[in-house]
Amino acid sequence: MIAVDTNILVYAHREDSEWHTRAAGSIRELAEGVATWAIPWPCVHEFLAIVTHPRIFRTPTPPVAAVDQVEAWRESPSLVLLAEDEGYWATIRGLILNAHIAGPRVHDARVAALCLSHAAGELWTADRDFSMFPALRVRNPLVI
Repeated sequence: MIAVDTNILVYAHREDSEWHTRAAGSIRELAEGVATWAIPWPCVHEFLAIVTHPRIFRTPTPPVAAVDQVEAWRESPSLVLLAEDEGYWATIRGLILNAHIAGPRVHDARVAALCLSHAAGELWTADRDFSMFPALRVRNPLVI
């Protein structure tokens, strides 16, 4: 199962992103495929916060359009949304302590823990910070 990080979702959604075409194609391939793919819930929340933020985008995405985008992804029959479960605490605890995570990187640890606890084989992201979690296989689908 491939999980998708926030930055890939933002690039896929925002047509003004230099990575839009590649990111949108990657998400479309997952959404239209038969293999299970995933979005961690924290990435959904972060996507909504980023694309609607007027300090990030000169013309932010209207909230209704951002919510519609999430709804469109949710229509993919092969999508799974990753949430905390019984094994989550042990996983994130280990990641935080082993990688000496603090501050804003706790969010990345949360995403990594969700991926690992749900056996996602790979996380698609453009964020190099996930290299702090060697148990998680990471790939940037925007580079060839």
